[in-house]
Amino acid sequence: MTAGLTLLFAVAGGAAVGNLYWAQPLLDAIAADLHASAATAGWLVTATQLGYAAGILLIVPLGDVLDRRRLVVVMMLASAAALVLCALAPSMAFLLVAVSLLGVTTVAGQILTPLAGDLADTAHRGRVVGTVVAGILTGILASRTISGLVAAAGGWRAVYAVAAVAVVVLAGLLYRVLPPLAPKASIPYARLLASVGAALVNERSVRWTLALSTAGFAAFTLFWTSLTFLLAGPPFNYPVAVIGLFGLAGIAGAVTVQRAGRLHDRGWSLPATGIAWALALASFALAEFARSSVVIVIAVVFVLDVAIQGQSVLNQTRLLSLSHEARSRLNTVYVTANFIGGAIGSAAAALLWSAGGWTAVAAAGIALSCFALAVWTIGRKGPLAVPKSPESP
Repeated sequence: MTAGLTLLFAVAGGAAVGNLYWAQPLLDAIAADLHASAATAGWLVTATQLGYAAGILLIVPLGDVLDRRRLVVVMMLASAAALVLCALAPSMAFLLVAVSLLGVTTVAGQILTPLAGDLADTAHRGRVVGTVVAGILTGILASRTISGLVAAAGGWRAVYAVAAVAVVVLAGLLYRVLPPLAPKASIPYARLLASVGAALVNERSVRWTLALSTAGFAAFTLFWTSLTFLLAGPPFNYPVAVIGLFGLAGIAGAVTVQRAGRLHDRGWSLPATGIAWALALASFALAEFARSSVVIVIAVVFVLDVAIQGQSVLNQTRLLSLSHEARSRLNTVYVTANFIGGAIGSAAAALLWSAGGWTAVAAAGIALSCFALAVWTIGRKGPLAVPKSPESP
């Protein structure tokens, strides 16, 4: 894994996961163009996420039994085709089907992450995986801002058209630089899927690590969903375009933690995870004072993203260190758990905002951080400690 290949993995992973979020700032424009209600347009995000969950569960485990060079390229080209369908959609019903297909096929980032772990040597695995994960997280944050800017210049369909071109270019680059990669195992598909659940049941380290990662993604989506409500109302009253720019502070946080994997390489993964959660706790405590200060809002966005994304990199790197042969399946478990945490966080945000506004959101974030710190405190000398896996041939 050269520096250039690591960067390509990060960019390709970020572009792939960004496909899940193009529609979020475009819902009103799409609804108006396709003569649908805003409520119907809101299902675009849900359909994409449900498709993504299906793709993670059904396709990503194949990374352990197929040539991953071919699998990555095929999935990226399939997602490009789905993006073209989105750009050409004549109706809302057609677009709902297209974004569902987009969700199923845009899983290349979650195939590339364990592949990066395989191609990197032990001494640099944390740095390499950390950089790729930071690229994926940056794609999540940047997609909303990019979507708004492209749509302002060329309409919402242009967003999907430009994304399709970008994905095809990245697929071509990956095909050129990756060698054919022999399958790591020969397992029937049904048994392969069953082994995904077995990894969760049989490995105590997996369960404890997932408790931290699920709490982290729940806190992440809780905060970002609620932040939209805060900034759209008084005293800020910001328009959507301005709200999207706050993602830039989150991107800065992602860039800051791209080297978090180095801490894993130096044997500091668990201490750094505890520090990350302490920062998250401090961020949510500070967030209570952000209701009338844009400076505090930006500070909270930056520090919270450093904390949540830092612990995410460390958790995923530890998890992928458990097994060389089953890295794609372990990554499937990891991403699925994060998806569940994210869904819980998003749903909780709306309920908490209705019940107690920003104060209730900050209190929930504090509670999640305390829970994670308790898990870390109990597990850091036992179930969270991951033994070194044997090096691949």
